[in-house]
Amino acid sequence: MSSQATGTSIQHSIVVDAPQARAFTVFTEQFDRIKPHEHNLLGGEDVDETVFEARPGGRIYDRGVNGGICVWARVLAVDPPERVVFTWDISASWTPETDHDKTSEVEVRFIPEGASRTRVELEHRHLERHGEGWEGMRAGVDGADGWPLYLGRFGALLV
Repeated sequence: MSSQATGTSIQHSIVVDAPQARAFTVFTEQFDRIKPHEHNLLGGEDVDETVFEARPGGRIYDRGVNGGICVWARVLAVDPPERVVFTWDISASWTPETDHDKTSEVEVRFIPEGASRTRVELEHRHLERHGEGWEGMRAGVDGADGWPLYLGRFGALLV
């Protein structure tokens, strides 16, 4: 796995032993197994599942054990098996952000490296849009409990 932080964006990548189409499908269809349920904005309710609606206009949201819903991303683009782009509708104070002008973007690219290996490149960009405190958010998503954790869990699904 590799990483890079440049100003208002971060990049992480991982190479997995899976064909491009399978890597894309696992990322979008098994995101519930990638995102830790402890990463929770439901306000005291435990996460039952994380749903990734892999279509333009879709959402990424947590559904709680008592039926609560927390939408924390909007899907902007889906180009199977090459890429998916979604917003990060979480504020710098780690609460749901409803002002779309204050949200960042995540692009995940799936690049074949032969018939059975894929490089997955994740870029989280425009973090400055979150306003005051955005640097702390950058540190969080760039840190061990951020995108590196997610990509590590994703890679483990493809072993």
